[in-house]
Amino acid sequence: MQVGEKLVLYLRVLSAAVGIPVIIYAAWRGGLLLLSVIGVIMLLGIFEMFKILKSLNVRPNKTLTWGGALLLLAVAYFQEWRYVGIVLTVILILHLLSLIRHYPEYTPGDSAAGLFTTLYLSLLIYIYIISTLPNGKHWIFIMLLGTWASDTFAYFVGRSFGRHKLTPNLSPKKTWEGAVGGVLGTILTVYIYSKFFISLPPGIAVLLGVLISTASQVGDLIESTLKRQAKIKDSGTIIPGHGGVLDRFDSMLLSAPLVYYFVSVFII
Repeated sequence: MQVGEKLVLYLRVLSAAVGIPVIIYAAWRGGLLLLSVIGVIMLLGIFEMFKILKSLNVRPNKTLTWGGALLLLAVAYFQEWRYVGIVLTVILILHLLSLIRHYPEYTPGDSAAGLFTTLYLSLLIYIYIISTLPNGKHWIFIMLLGTWASDTFAYFVGRSFGRHKLTPNLSPKKTWEGAVGGVLGTILTVYIYSKFFISLPPGIAVLLGVLISTASQVGDLIESTLKRQAKIKDSGTIIPGHGGVLDRFDSMLLSAPLVYYFVSVFII
């Protein structure tokens, strides 16, 4: 391992040592604290998306983009799910009206990018929604630990045994060996957690592990696609060794809703 790679690994470990306890504590306490932490992550992620979109020469309405995310946060906090459709409709109409108000500078692409950014980052709200399920804390921890295990095992297995490129044009360092390692690591993590804290049939634990890892890795590839399109390496610099908020939480954008619906449909 070269000096630069050692430094990056050190920074990744240091950042994880600081950030993971904060996330776990917020998940354990739940309620407004958890939603507030998620809200901060969302807003920082939206800011980073503006940077990515600017590189693509797309400039969404920032007020509408942030405002839409905050409204969806409010809906989640009060659990007034009937208002989700109303909020989404209002946001869409306001984006459409912006096309008139700021014609010709504001384009349909700008409007669509703003709506996409709101919806994309709002997927993190599912972390909070998971907490409202029966045994919600355990399901959040399964999602968090499973996602982190997928990232960690994929990284180290890929570095040690990776030979076959997963997506050579999109993310050259990712390998099929690393992807399989991520899946196996997540299966092991979910199985062990369920064994000690929440009773799951072995088959369900294995299936959930496979799905969490798959969703996590696809979520990571989606963000890699956005960065490649924008020709940038990291979405930001706020987290040493990891880059930006999107670089750290992109995996959860798909794994969180997956865990929520899996539990809601097949377990509860």
